[in-house]
This record gives sequence, C-alpha cells and structure tokens, in this order.
Amino acid sequence: MVYIYIGSLTLANLLVAWLGPWFSPINAFVLIGLDLVLRDKLHDRWQGDRLALRMFGIIAAAGVISWVINKDAGMIAVASVVSFMVAMTVDALIYQKLKNRPWWQRANGSNIGGAATDSVVFPTIAFGSLMPEIVALQFAAKVAGGFFWSLIIDSLSRHTNHAKG
Repeated sequence: MVYIYIGSLTLANLLVAWLGPWFSPINAFVLIGLDLVLRDKLHDRWQGDRLALRMFGIIAAAGVISWVINKDAGMIAVASVVSFMVAMTVDALIYQKLKNRPWWQRANGSNIGGAATDSVVFPTIAFGSLMPEIVALQFAAKVAGGFFWSLIIDSLSRHTNHAKG
C-alpha cells in the first residue's frame, strides 16, 4: 500500500510538471483521490504516535523521487510535499473525529477537508498564483475520485476479510 501511495503521488507530480495545470483535475480524480483514500487506510494500519511521522515520510519520499526523476519538476515536488502535508493533517484530524463511523464514511468525510486544503495550496505554490477554476475543478475531482476509490478499496477489503474469515 505504501508503494502504491508513493508511486501514485510521484506519478501525479510528474504528469503535472510535464502537462501543466490543465491536467491537474484529471490527476486529482485518478491519482490524488487514490492517495487520499490510501492515507485513510494507512491511518488505520499505523495508529499511534508514529502515524504522522510515517505519513510525512512517505509524502516527502514522493517529492524527492519526483525531483530526482525530473529536476524540472522541483517546484511541483515542493508544492506537492507542502500541500499534502497540510492536507493530510486536516484529513487525519477529520478522520479521527469520525472514528465511530463506518470506514467509507470516515474516508469520504475526511477527504473533503484534505481535498479542499490540497486544492488551494498545491496550485498556488506550484504555479505561483491562485487559480480559482483549477482549485474548484481539483476539489470536485478529488472528492469524486476519493469516493470512487473508497468504493473499490472498501469492496476489496471486505472481500479479503471475507476470504480470511
């Protein structure tokens, strides 16, 4: 799961660096929606004091890998690391507040906060200005993508747990 998280965040960074801001909403649905949901699964797996440190570590790893692969993606990598660290903090706080809800409700509820934060911070740092249309499209795509991925991951988790039981 960690490698998928790092790989999808790295790929998202490289695609935006290569294709520009117009590609952000597509990335937001497919790759960032996946990362938001995987973060919630990792939250459950890594409960405890080291959760934040581990999450920040894998976010930083994706930024470094993005930069190593493409030095021209440096500002995208910085924007990604900063925005995802802030977004993951917001996401984690909301996720924890929803701890008594079913997983898919916790994941999607927290994704709204994480998506909103990331959608404002990332393009503002990456492209040097606030881009309201990109922010709005990214937010909608991340929430929709997160919902899509939460259905798939929840179904896979239930299937795996059923097969074990």
